[in-house]
Parts: sequence; structure tokens; C-alpha cells
Amino acid sequence: MTTESPTFAAVDLGASSGRVVLGRLAAGRLETTEVHRFANGPVPLPDGLHWDAVGLFREVLTGLRAAGGPVSVGVDSWAVDYGLIDGSGSLLGEPFHYRDSRTDAVAKSFVDSFGAPELFARNGLQFLPFNTIFQLAAAKGAALESAEALLLIPDLIGYWLTGQVGAELTNASTTGLLDPRTHEWSPELARAAGIDPSLLPALRKPGDVVGELLPPVAEATGSTGTSVVAVGSHDTASAVVGVPARTPNFAYVCTGTWSLTGVELSAPVLTEQARRANFTNELGVDGTVRFLRNIMGLWLLQESLRTWGLTSEDLPGLLAEAARAEPLAAVVDAEDTRFLAPGDMPARIAEACRETDQPVPPTRGALVRCILESLALAHRRAVREAARLSDREVDVVHLVGGGARNELLCQLTADALGAPVVAGPVEATATGNLLVQARAAGHVADLAEIRRIIAASHHLDHYTPRGTTTPWDEAESRLPTRPTP
Repeated sequence: MTTESPTFAAVDLGASSGRVVLGRLAAGRLETTEVHRFANGPVPLPDGLHWDAVGLFREVLTGLRAAGGPVSVGVDSWAVDYGLIDGSGSLLGEPFHYRDSRTDAVAKSFVDSFGAPELFARNGLQFLPFNTIFQLAAAKGAALESAEALLLIPDLIGYWLTGQVGAELTNASTTGLLDPRTHEWSPELARAAGIDPSLLPALRKPGDVVGELLPPVAEATGSTGTSVVAVGSHDTASAVVGVPARTPNFAYVCTGTWSLTGVELSAPVLTEQARRANFTNELGVDGTVRFLRNIMGLWLLQESLRTWGLTSEDLPGLLAEAARAEPLAAVVDAEDTRFLAPGDMPARIAEACRETDQPVPPTRGALVRCILESLALAHRRAVREAARLSDREVDVVHLVGGGARNELLCQLTADALGAPVVAGPVEATATGNLLVQARAAGHVADLAEIRRIIAASHHLDHYTPRGTTTPWDEAESRLPTRPTP
């Protein structure tokens, strides 16, 4: 890197790992360096699955110390999970993990009581049993009663960095407590979840300055004059910023533990058809709407590796086996909630195959192919339905995030859709995070320029469909009809 331009630091917290990435603009390109990476995952405690939020913050400080005093820091993470702080600013217990089972029965009961069409009309969200509104409805005990503020994970990290309480808009829109039309908290939804609306902090927009690092944090990280800037703090919001799109007629697949698949719009789609198709309207940077569906994603593969006692180092060999396996021998519904919880994923996939009278994949390579083809089918269904429901033409699909490394998944997605797929960047979330900070500092003009910089800064792989979509049509017909949420 050169030394003339200021540096920015992205704290990007994923459900399985976190990283701190340093970025600098030079000659119309973004140069990035990963300065720290660390593991993340659920912590089983007697009352359920939690996150080690304090441990994550310790890793963030380590990464910022390695970053060497950037101009600003932006924090993004997964959605929906939260910490509660009391009047003294203390964290009231470790945040629950969204895969904890305490919401399983509560979510459906809440929706039945409120009314599914009415709830969707108010918050525009896809039904997912772990949405924050359902977590709050399931919450019990003194912690909620003693809380003064609810902070989503990036806002909690930002609070510990600066001492400032607030809620960034893109992540707030995933809670089920925000009106996607007014961009304001809904007191009615808060009360329906069983909380006082005053628990919800003032809202911030991407680009707003959160505050300066607290003196102990500045001392611990060796950073002087560093500020924290709100970015698209839901990692998918930053990842969509990181899509190197040239025209508005694109769809995106943000891949990792989840596959977030949809289109970027200027207004929410709150029709009954969108609700029945289980789409969500989450806010993006610059007032955009992420009209998308959550798909289980590479979690299926990650849990299979864990069940087999394998690691990511074993993946290339498995992918090579998968490439040689019989095409479309068996597929499953990657959006089936049976795959949500940790556990024996190969056994669950085998069960789903037997239920639909399909052969159980006979080898690990065949099962990996089943997973990837099932994800490709889920991408296809979500892209096609998003385009139809929003009346948006889609000329190209951008696949960003960790799955962009998976050449077989990218090619299968192109084949299933019968449309070109552009893969990359892998670190789209960190890239979008960094460039929103650069824009806040006056170095970038707008979202269009951000995407031009991204296209110039990264190698992008292009995948052209092979053959027709007829075999995929037949494979999709084997899947069970999903019930309307």
C-alpha cells in the first residue's frame, strides 16, 4: 500500500468468523489488507445458545491495534441478535444466538395472534422464527425488566468503542420492529413484543458519525483521533453495497452461512403475494430496499463437514468428488426449517430425500453435490420470484461473499437460472463497509462510484449457463410445496 491516502478499518463479524480489514483508496481502486481474523460461534450455556460478545470485543480490539490508527472504523455483523444494557451501561447477560430453540413455538403463536398479513403489512419481513420481535416475545427474566436499551450486535460493539447508544437503520430493519415505509420504530410492534418502546434507541443512517473512540479504547488500540462511523451494519446491507453492478437490472446472492438472494429496490413490496412468497423488505444504504429471501446457505455444507469431523482443508477434495457425481440425482428444499439448528446435517438431508422418494446420496461427494444443486435451485427460485414480485428485469446475477470461491456453486447457479453469474468480490461486506466510510470522509461521491471502484478493484469470475434449464425444471418439480407462512 501507499502512504498518501487515509486508511479505514472494517470490523466484519460473521456467524462463523470475524475479521478486521484495512482499506485505502489509491488511483480509483480500493486496496485492502486483512489484519486480523478470528473464529466465532455459538456458546452452549445452561439456558441455551449464546454469543461470546465480550470475547468478540476483545478480538475487535486486537484487530484495531493491528490496523495502526485508521481514520475511522465501521462495524457490521449478522442481524436480529441483541444485547441488553442497564442504566449503568452494563451488559445484562450474553446475547442469545439466533439458532437457540426458545423461539420455535413462540414465533408461530405470535403470528397467529397478530395476524400474518397484518404483521407483514407493518414490518414487511419474511417469517423467520428467530426475528428479533419473536426473540423478545420469548424473552423472560429480570434482564429484560432491568434493561435501559436494546442494542443489536454492531451497535453493542459501537457502544463499547465510543460510549454512544444508538441503532443503525439497515440492521434495525431486520428486527420486525421497524416500519419499512417511514423508517421509524413502530411503538405498536414493540408493545406487541412485550417491551416498552423506550428500549429502542435513536436511529442512525449509514455515514453518520457514531463518536470518537473512548480513551481506554484508544489507548488499548494505539489509535488517536479515530472515529466510529455507522455503515450498513447488517452485513448483507454492506455486501449489497459491495456488489459491482453496472446497471440496476441485477439480482444478488450474498453467500456465506446464509444465502441472501434478491434485488435492490427504491421502495418496499408489501403485497400479499410477497408475503406468501416469504420475501423480506430490509433497508439498505441510501434509502434502498433489499427485497430478498433468506436461504439456508453454506450452513448445510459447514454442518456436514462438522458432522464428518472434517475441516475446510478437506473441502477441495470433496468439491472435486461432487463435480464428478451424478447431476441432479437428488435435491432438497434448502429453505426447509429442519436444517436450521446445529446437528447431523447429512442425516437430515437423507431424511428429506427419502420423504420425496429420491435416492439418498451414496457418498460424501454425492451429498455435497446435492447440497450445492439444492442451493442453486433455491437461488433460482428466489431470483425469479423477486423479479416477478417487484416487476424488475434481471439481466445478470452477482454472487458475492464466501460462496464466490466455490466455482461449482457459481456454475450450478448459472445453469439453474439460465442466466450469467458474476462472482466476486469474496469480501463484499468488508468492501462495502470500507467504501461507505470513505464516502463519509468525502473521498467518494455516491453509491454508483462505490460500485465502479469495486469493479476496478477486484478480479471477477464470469459463469455462462451450460445447456438448457429443462433438467432443473424437472428437479424443482420433485420438491414439496412450501406452506404459506
